Amino acid sequence: MAQFLFVYHGGGKNSPEEAEAAIAAWERWFTEIGSDVIDAGKPVGLSTTVMSDGSVVNNGGSNPVAGYGVFSAKSLDEAISIARGCPLLDDGGSVEIAETFDP
Repeated sequence: MAQFLFVYHGGGKNSPEEAEAAIAAWERWFTEIGSDVIDAGKPVGLSTTVMSDGSVVNNGGSNPVAGYGVFSAKSLDEAISIARGCPLLDDGGSVEIAETFDP
């Protein structure tokens, strides 16, 4: 089985009640995926980018990252199917998928 990095983008600001419901939705999603969750990941703060000229940009980039996860799937198509169930999509966010490789 291959492993895929899911990079989460977007999503909205939630009230405490909405945040609680969102956490429950993520927990349900992880439970549905089961042992194919390699690393459930974490939300992240605003990113800093080091450019090729050594300059630093502290704006989160053009499509700020909201979090990440690592999942096992037989193929990219299966990884896409898993990503389609991500609760972030219900909040207007998106999931970027990339297969990982051993060095």
